[in-house]
Amino acid sequence: MSIFHPSRCPLSAGSVRASWAALAVSLAAVVSPFPAQADTIPPAPAFAQVPGVYRQVIGDLQVTALFDGVAFLPASNLKAIAAATTDAWLNAAYVPRSAKGIQTAVNAYLVRTGGQLVLVDAGTASCFGPSLGQVLSNLKAAEVRPEDVHDVLLTHAHPDHMCGLLTADGKMAYPNATIWLSADDAAYWLSTDSRDQAPQALRGLFDMARHAAAPYQAAGRFKTFQAGDALPAGVEALPSPGHTPGHTSWLFHGGPDATLLVWGDIVHYHAVQFRRPQAAFEYDSNRQRAVASRKRLLAQVADEGWWVAGAHLPFPGIGHVRHEAGGYRWVPAEFGPTSAP
Repeated sequence: MSIFHPSRCPLSAGSVRASWAALAVSLAAVVSPFPAQADTIPPAPAFAQVPGVYRQVIGDLQVTALFDGVAFLPASNLKAIAAATTDAWLNAAYVPRSAKGIQTAVNAYLVRTGGQLVLVDAGTASCFGPSLGQVLSNLKAAEVRPEDVHDVLLTHAHPDHMCGLLTADGKMAYPNATIWLSADDAAYWLSTDSRDQAPQALRGLFDMARHAAAPYQAAGRFKTFQAGDALPAGVEALPSPGHTPGHTSWLFHGGPDATLLVWGDIVHYHAVQFRRPQAAFEYDSNRQRAVASRKRLLAQVADEGWWVAGAHLPFPGIGHVRHEAGGYRWVPAEFGPTSAP
């Protein structure tokens, strides 16, 4: 038997239905898991990029790529290749371009090896404007204290690799680290004679290098090296001269099939120089030697299956190189977990 019957209620059937509907709405408001929708939509937050940090495990190595920002290089800085070919290959690879030039990443790499934290290159700090200078902030975003870095290995002494040795107020950004630079690069870039003999437009680069090195030299934390010298444990220096007189690529061994080469400025224009290694860069100090170093290392990493990290490859700039069609192809690492699946 029904407990409720409209004919026995003093309210009309329509009133009862309206009352039940009102009750249902009230209950829904109480128990609904969804918040009430505001009358107006709040403004979207600033659409800023996330911190430039990427982690990759390579055998026993823990590698953190640190994004410093982007520079813009004119396509005309590529030499020994037709401009039409350069444009076609840049367009085919969808490389971002603007009136300022070709978008080019600047990366540094932190490697944890043997219980030590080793940084390869330090970025630009404030030397080249607001689109760069993020290595230190991204290191902190990776929850690494600069004072815990044990060694900084410089591939060469250009400002986009060396200015980041200093904080904004000119102090040592890595106060407990030893800085390592090849003797050939130090002899050139830290020399007042070399500076005075350089074209006027390039003398500022010498000043930046000397400024970045000075506090570490004063603290006894700046070391130069040449072939046969002792280096930090687990690290091997591979000479790769040409871009600068003493350009050095750094080799880390993480176990079987886990070798990493951090090669600095072997490649600037990834869409072109993998396919055509003989394409030279305007600002190579010795283009012939730079091309020879690039050809040699490309062949070596492709043959050996080494991991590669490149200062001017699209962030994070970690991956492999393979032979392809008389040249090479860049195969970037896939984003994934830092532990075995």
